[in-house]
This record gives sequence, C-alpha cells and structure tokens, in this order.
Amino acid sequence: MTFSRTIVAAAFALAALPAAAQEVTLKVHHFWPPGAMPPSTLLVPWCERIAKDSNNRMKCQIYPAMQLGGAPPQLIQQAMDGVADIVWTLPGYTAGRFPLMEVFELPFMSASAEATSQAAWEYFDKYARKEFPGVQMLVVNVHDNGFVHARERQVKVMADFKGLKMRAPTRQTNKMLGALGATPVAMPLPALADALSKGVVDGYLLPWEVIPSIKAHELTRYHSETDPASRALYTAVFTLAMNQAKYDSLPPDLRKVIDQNSGLAAAKAFGRQWDASAPPARKLGADRGNVFYTIPSSELQNWQKATANLEDEWVRDVTAKGNDGRMLLQATRDLIRKYEGAK
Repeated sequence: MTFSRTIVAAAFALAALPAAAQEVTLKVHHFWPPGAMPPSTLLVPWCERIAKDSNNRMKCQIYPAMQLGGAPPQLIQQAMDGVADIVWTLPGYTAGRFPLMEVFELPFMSASAEATSQAAWEYFDKYARKEFPGVQMLVVNVHDNGFVHARERQVKVMADFKGLKMRAPTRQTNKMLGALGATPVAMPLPALADALSKGVVDGYLLPWEVIPSIKAHELTRYHSETDPASRALYTAVFTLAMNQAKYDSLPPDLRKVIDQNSGLAAAKAFGRQWDASAPPARKLGADRGNVFYTIPSSELQNWQKATANLEDEWVRDVTAKGNDGRMLLQATRDLIRKYEGAK
C-alpha cells in the first residue's frame, strides 16, 4: 500500500513539473515607435524585470507601432479579446468608454506625474475596476504636465486660441480646447506629425516627453508652458493592461512575479520617470531656437474659469451612470494632494 501511494505521489509530481517549469512569452502591443521614451525607458525595463524575477521563464515579445494590427483606440479591446497579452494605451482614446478614469484628464488637476500616477492607481483600485472587465490591470499612470505647442504663432492669452485647429489626445482635452476657443481635432499620436506637416492642425497639446519621438519639435516653433506654481493645463491617463484569461492561466509563481511588478509602486516609478523625461526633451526644442513663453497664473485664472464647466459636465455624466460624481471628483483631488504630500 505504501509503495502504491509512493508511485501515485511520484506520478503527480511528474505531472506538475511542466507547469512549474512553464515558459511564457507575452505578446505586448503599443502604439509608440520603439525609440520613444515610454517604451524604451519604462516598458522595456519592466519586461526585463519580469524576466529576471522569473529566472527567464517569462519574457515579453514587444510589438511597437501597432505591429499586431488595428488602430490605437482598439488596443484596450485587443487586451480584453486576447489579440495581445498586454497592451499599453490611453483609455481616453476610446472616448466615453471609461468615464470614471477621465476625471484625471480634467483641466488643472495634476502638478506632477509621480504624485498623480499614484493617485490614479489608488482611485482605479477603489472606484474604477468595474470599467475594465476582462483585463488584469498592471499599471495606471499619467504623463508629465501637458503644454500648448503651435506652428506659426505663440499662444499667450486665451484669445490666441481663436482660429487655431489643435490636436488633443482625449475627450476631456478636446472639450477643454473648445472651451478655450480653439477648434479641437481628435487624432491618435501617430497621426500628428503628418497632420502638422500638411497643415491639418495648427498645433497640439502634449507633454514634453513624447514630442521628440515624432519630431514634433521640428514641426512647431512656439511652446507655451504654464506657470510652474500652477497646476498643469492637463494630463492623460495610461494603462498597462493584461488579458485576464492569460493572467489566470499563469502558474502561481509567475502570477506573483506579475503582481510584484504591478500596482502602486509601479505607478509611482512610471510617473517619476515621466517627470524626469521632460527637461531633456524640452532641451531639444530650445537647441533648435524654438520660442518659449510661460503663461502667468493671472492669465491661467481666466482659462480655469472658462473650463470650470467641464467638471460639472463630468460629474453629471458619471452620476447619470449610477456613481456619486461629486464624491469621486473630491476623492480625486484628495488623492492627488495625499501623494503630493508623501515623502
């Protein structure tokens, strides 16, 4: 009897070996060119960490610039459907589909990517997981402060927006442009350089980090930055999301590796790198002799008044969907300030 039990136990142990020694290659899809800051300094190191932590049993196969097909707004659905195992994208590319996370894209919310990324993760964890069925969320983060960039004239006061066709990445930033007097033009980032060169748009809203990746500093001469003592004109939310079935199929030790490289600490690290990326990217524009202007806080107060109704619209929108919009707006502000005060 003892011998039989030993044989059975050994058989079970042998059957378990392939799972324990399983090697996994994750298909990771995003829209940036491979040399852009986010994939080169955030995504590639993230993939290197999960490879190291899994003793090279789990690796990434990265597909940049939409190489698996589709358009950037389809990325989050590709993760849900399993076309890709992991995607990195902006929920705001699918306008109105993820309204709870849009609160971070309202004007004058963020002051640093590091603090706001942590706030965005905690907010997601508490209030917005229900918006993303079918994915295991790995990282939620925002980019560094977004500014105004134009081809042919400097934007100094709100009236300067009149007559300008401006690109912005998300629904809330397009609404903001409209409130400021510009004509908003929605398009994903990869289309922007061509739109600038052909005059389809006169300028755009972007943080500094992404501008060199599409050489937009060579296509726009005028940069209008907000007073550093004020909150940013805008930021945008990014998500690194994994197909839920793929995550669930991993053996427990590999799921643990994913978990250890996800969540609040990862959001903080991503945000910190985004903040650090701004000065060297800005320098490229300065080296070309581009013209810079800092919009003073006195003028920004006019912009805040002009865009204040966007908060009320957002509150009404999410409240109509069964949420406490006013509470969520205040929770967002409280979380941002909580992490701004963290050491």
